Formats: sequence, C-alpha cells, structure tokens
Amino acid sequence: MTDLARGDATGVLMPATAEALGDAAAAFLTRAMHAYGSLAPDNAVTSVDRLEVFAGGNSGQKALINVTYVRDEAGLPRHLFAKFSRDFADPFRDRRRHELEGEVRLAALSRLPAFPVAVPRPVFADFEMASGTGMLVTERIAFGEGRIEPLHEKCRDHLLPEPLEHYRALVSAQARLAAAQHRGDLSPQLEALFPYDRVAAEADLPIGYGAGALRAKVAALAAFIGRHPQLFPASVTDPAFPARLEREALAILEREADVRRFLQSDPRLVAVCHWNTNIDNAWFWRDGAGALHCGLLDWGMVRPMNVTTGLWGGLSAGTTAFLDAELDGLLDRYRTELAVHGGPSIPADVLARHFDLSLAITGLALMMDLPSLIAARMPDIDRATGPLDPLLGRDRVVEGFLLVSTNFLNLWAKRRFGERLADLAASAET
Repeated sequence: MTDLARGDATGVLMPATAEALGDAAAAFLTRAMHAYGSLAPDNAVTSVDRLEVFAGGNSGQKALINVTYVRDEAGLPRHLFAKFSRDFADPFRDRRRHELEGEVRLAALSRLPAFPVAVPRPVFADFEMASGTGMLVTERIAFGEGRIEPLHEKCRDHLLPEPLEHYRALVSAQARLAAAQHRGDLSPQLEALFPYDRVAAEADLPIGYGAGALRAKVAALAAFIGRHPQLFPASVTDPAFPARLEREALAILEREADVRRFLQSDPRLVAVCHWNTNIDNAWFWRDGAGALHCGLLDWGMVRPMNVTTGLWGGLSAGTTAFLDAELDGLLDRYRTELAVHGGPSIPADVLARHFDLSLAITGLALMMDLPSLIAARMPDIDRATGPLDPLLGRDRVVEGFLLVSTNFLNLWAKRRFGERLADLAASAET
C-alpha cells in the first residue's frame, strides 16, 4: 500500500486517497491542473475550502472539493468532485480499482470539441496502471439547482412521474456517441484511447461455468422463485418457465462461442459505449423550450462493445412493467437517433436479435446467482410483500440485483431468447 502514485499520462505524483491530499491539496491541484492543461499557467489554486470524503458507489473513495483560484476563468469550476480508484480500508471496493482507468481515458476523449454527450468537465485525470491507482477530478454537478433535476436513485423509477422521457434522453445519448464514432468525428483519438480488439471483445463477460452448474443454478432459481412468488411477475412464476429456461440456456451455453462471434460480426453494432446508463448515472435538465436533456456520469468499464450490451446496461434497472411496455419503442428510438445523427441504418429485427442474444449471454454470465446472493445478504427476504417492499431498500445491492435479475428473467420468458439461435446461420445482415 502506498499513498502516492505517478500518473502514466501526465507524470504527476498523485495522492491515492483523499486523506493523502492533506495540507498540500492546493499545491497538488495547481500542479495537476497545469499538467492536464485545464488551468492557465499563470493561475493557481490558492486554497481548498472544502474537502469532504463520502461513501458512494462500489469502488474507490469519493470526495467533494471546493477551491479558490488566483482568478476565475470562464468555465473553470470551483466546486469539484474527485474519484480515487483506491479504498484501502475496504478490500471489496478496492478490488475494482482498475475500473477508473477507463474513466480516465474517457475524460481525455470528452475534451474533444466533437464529443457529443455532456459529461462533467474534467480538470485532472490520470492513472498508474502498475498499481491500479488513479484519480479523476471533475466539475461537480449541482443536482436540484436551477434547471438541473435532483439526483434520481437507481431502482426507484416508480417514483418518477414520467420515466419514458428520461429513458428516451439516455438512449439518445448512447446513439449520439456511437454515431460520432461511426462518422469519424472522434478519430484518431478514439481509436488510440479505446482500441478495438475483437478477440478480447468476444471473450468479455464469460459464462464461467458448465452445463452441470447451469442446471444447478436454474434449479436454485426455480426453488427461490417458488418460495417467494410475490417478488416476481407472472411470466417468471409460470411453472413451465424453469424447464424452458434450462433448455434454452443449455443450448446457448453449447453455442456460446458462435453467439459471441455473431455479436462482434457487424461493425454497425460495435462502438465505445457507457456500460451502465442507469438513471442514477446521469443528470437531467430542461432547455428553454421544455425539452429534456441528459449528461452521463460514472463511465467505469467504458469500452468498445456491442451497442445492445450498453443499451441493456442502461435499461436494466427500469421497472419490469416499464420494460414490458417500452422496450421495443426505446430500441426504435436508438435506431432512429443513430441514423439521424449520421450513424449507420440498422433494421429493427437486426437490433432486436443482437439485443436478445447479448442479454442472454450477459444474464447467464452475471445474473444466475440471485438465490445465493440474497441468502448471504438478506436471509429474511421472505418478509418482503413484493418487489417494492421498503425492506429491500435496506440493502441496495440486494434491491438492485433482484430488480435487474427479474428483468432479465422476465425478458427471457417473453422474448424467447432461445429461438434466436436458429437465426445465427442466416445472420449475415446487410
């Protein structure tokens, strides 16, 4: 463990934690911002007026920092937000330290004038790959002030008066980013910062178990759903569903390599994407005409991927009823926005096929251990009367994993992912 690390890009010696900033915070920020080019050479941070560490997210420390400069500059924020990759006091959070490295690269990309999505303005970002130590400092979004809406919490979409408007804005942001890449507006920096490796992309998020373990996981899910039917929609509690889930999942597992090749086979559907545009990773505001816009936060794990993987990441924590009603329309929204902004034209059936197979792979890789997670973290979940019971809010990990897993299972039941395998032989889209 070390309190300091040298950034690979700027060469700046960075503090690994907020505590390591110490009394030299103003001098460090001046040096760092000069190296990053966000502060004029003849300007400086004269004082740090607030340095407040707070808990949040699933990795690294976060801090709120207020600063004073020798002189204010246009667009130079005084209220800052700092993310550190490390959390030495919590090994569970510290294990995800390398996720910040992608955010540091995204911060560099976002400085291009053609970058099409609002992000918090970065004033310093660097990472030491050898130790997994990095720091990202940006402007702080003033949630609930002026035209900016208050922060919307993940898994609380049922409290929004009009969630569709917000998700349309999120989907549009994803489409604009992909379109800018396809137009070449972000080249060559995008290719240098986020090189595409098809072999690595095909191996991303592997299903790390075999057929026997899959059968056991399906059996455990079926038993859990049987004991707690009040937590799930009728599509998932249908007695016939577990057998179909097992049969189709085994077929997908057997052809996993084929599915993965298919998902990387169409360049129209591969782009750098935000991995997790859940509603809590964005801020929203209305323009003078009342139209809703959004900016995106928390770009951890940003990388080139099948765009439907990114779409699912953003839609996954919507309410189950909302996804039932609006998923197809939101996929159409993505197609339309992509084409309108100069990206490729993608037929609806092509996008739907990729979405279903991508979600099947992602769900089998990440969402099949719901019973064991809940047993470890909330053994009294039988007291919950339904998916919105306040009891679930006691553990936000359980609340989120239950909702996302329910949406995955519900879509499997309703969209019949297994049937998509038959399409692979005829999937040479034009």
